[in-house]
Amino acid sequence: MLSAILSVLLQATEVMTSASSDVMAAKVGGAELGAALGAGMAALAAAIGIGKIGASAMEAIARQPEASGDIRSNLIVSAALIEGVAFFAVIVCVLIIFV
Repeated sequence: MLSAILSVLLQATEVMTSASSDVMAAKVGGAELGAALGAGMAALAAAIGIGKIGASAMEAIARQPEASGDIRSNLIVSAALIEGVAFFAVIVCVLIIFV
C-alpha cells in the first residue's frame, strides 16, 4: 500500500515539474525532494519495524507455542500502529508538496 502511495507521490512531482511555468519551476526543488525522501524513509522505517516485530513474534511462538494466540494479536495491533504512523508521515510529505 505504501509503495502505491509513494509511486503516486513521485508521479505527481514529475507532472508538476514537466508541466510547470517559470514561477512553478522556481518552486519545484528542495521541498519536493525533501518530501519524496521523507516518504521513502517513512516507508523504509515501517518495513524495518514490521519485520522486527514479525521476527520477534515468530521466535516467541517457537519458544512458547501455547501463547501463540496472544502473541499473534499483539503482532497485528503493533503492525497496524506502525502502518498508521507511516501513513501519517506520507500524508505530511504529500501536504509539503502541494501546499
